[in-house]
Amino acid sequence: MSAYKRLMALHSDGPRWPPEMWAARVHGPADLRVERVPHPGAPGRGQVLLRVGVTGVCGSDLHSYLDARIGDTRIEAPLVLGHEFSGVVESVGPDALDGEHQLLEPGLRVAVDPAQPCGRCEFCEQGNPNLCRRLHFCGNYPDGGSLCEWMHMPARSCFRVPPELDDTEAALLEPLGVALHAVDLARVRVGSSAAVIGAGPIGLLILQVLRLAGAAPVFISDKLEWRLALAERLGGQPIHCGQCSAVQRIHEATAGRGVDIVVEAAWADQSVNEAAQMARLGGRLVLVGIPSEDRLEMQASAARRKGLTIRMSRRMKHVYPRAIQLVRERRVDLRCLVSHRFPLTRAAEAFQLNTRYQDRVVKVMVHSADK
Repeated sequence: MSAYKRLMALHSDGPRWPPEMWAARVHGPADLRVERVPHPGAPGRGQVLLRVGVTGVCGSDLHSYLDARIGDTRIEAPLVLGHEFSGVVESVGPDALDGEHQLLEPGLRVAVDPAQPCGRCEFCEQGNPNLCRRLHFCGNYPDGGSLCEWMHMPARSCFRVPPELDDTEAALLEPLGVALHAVDLARVRVGSSAAVIGAGPIGLLILQVLRLAGAAPVFISDKLEWRLALAERLGGQPIHCGQCSAVQRIHEATAGRGVDIVVEAAWADQSVNEAAQMARLGGRLVLVGIPSEDRLEMQASAARRKGLTIRMSRRMKHVYPRAIQLVRERRVDLRCLVSHRFPLTRAAEAFQLNTRYQDRVVKVMVHSADK
């Protein structure tokens, strides 16, 4: 008898779920398959079973899809991708307290922080769970992600979604959290000038948060015209870096001074070096992008002579309540990012479109409920 059937026998009076579900798993570079996998079964202590609603495709998912690795973490067995998601609580284990220490119940809509810190190591106890020594993270090998129908999560990773937010917005609280953490690291003052390299979903969210924090002007560079058009609509000053030098444009606009803050939110090839050139003397760089080759290159003299402060942004920490409030008050626009929607059974098509930057793609959402 399988482990699942034994579990169901022990809980014969409790909920019954199908033995299998659909999931999108990466098997190797550019090899994503939607296939049947075992249902996770009943949740344990401190856990919830979620019926996954919506998952956003993130740049880090694209790394894992294209290369079967991200940074130095290699995918060594079929892995369910996905970490930007929302869902509905299907079942709860004992002591299922959410991220705000409230008891979860079946039927509640939740947004999910994909990080699962231990809560006990020195870095967790210092208030930095994003640096946890034993951190688990959805969709990062060996931990499975949310491109499936059901999954277990620690209850403390779940945050109740107010009725003002739809399921897609709830899923996009995760990239908004990344943007909030990056801007926190930048230590923005009202009137600070800023530049964002990369007008993908993270860059567009960083743009919105920088402007909320009082930064002005905020330049934003990218090679895709449709993303720059959206950036301009959101209040940024767009620079098409495929047609001109973004560094030169910023120097011209600032009379050679440079900007106070540069946030790198691209895939970090030459963009980190460009960020150093854009910054003023004593400026601040926040590096968010993940380089495909796992290398960071910068002209040392440019950074040293300017006395730059460089911060590496590691996911996020303690941001979900703020993110929920900002979206509830409509101070951040998440809906404008969504360009494409796919059912889970077409996840491979979604990833192909996203990696090829076809059809004016900005943000792709995958809906598990629609299969």
